[in-house]
Amino acid sequence: MANFEEIIISPSLLAADFGHVADDTTRVINAGADWIHLDVMDGNFVDNISFGPAMIEAVHATNDIFLDVHLMISRPDHYLPRFIEAGADLITVHVESNHDVADTLKRIRKAGVRAGITLNPATDISEVEPYLEMIDLLLVMTVVPGFGGQSFMAEMMPKVEQAARWRNERRLDYHIEVDGGIGPETAKIAAAAGANVFVAGSAIFGAPDMRAAVEAIRSARS
Repeated sequence: MANFEEIIISPSLLAADFGHVADDTTRVINAGADWIHLDVMDGNFVDNISFGPAMIEAVHATNDIFLDVHLMISRPDHYLPRFIEAGADLITVHVESNHDVADTLKRIRKAGVRAGITLNPATDISEVEPYLEMIDLLLVMTVVPGFGGQSFMAEMMPKVEQAARWRNERRLDYHIEVDGGIGPETAKIAAAAGANVFVAGSAIFGAPDMRAAVEAIRSARS
């Protein structure tokens, strides 16, 4: 079983300087990051375009850290092999995307990669319930996906609480991750609801002291 009491900090590369990705990744690792969160956007499923498998491959080649890949794309099943080949350690797919969700999750795990599922703020938590036994991580979006720098949606916390209840009642084994508007204060709110993996972008990459920013979020349960 995973240790759900452990706080995991997964800085979002979307907030890094794209002209110095390798350097920024190294800096955030040295600041104490546990994972790196990579938001893949296709301009279709969300109204923004970020990067593709080549970025995952570049980060994988230049730094040794767990790669938390979030596919905000319409056909994750079609592109899945490319992200596995690029070096993703965990691949999270949206329940709203156009694919056979159960089959995609099975394929991720069959490849030896951890599988995650996520849902948009407008989607009811019940939509992910059928897949809970197939995942290593449940990501609750705390902003509308597509752009960084949005405000944290505290009204998503009942979803986190429900995910934690299901995990405990059914003795399941998945982390609960939150993504969007995460900083020291909002991390405390999410941690109290049951989250233990925190995606933070500008709160870490934009901080004058990265290490202090990471530790401030890590202390969310203290």
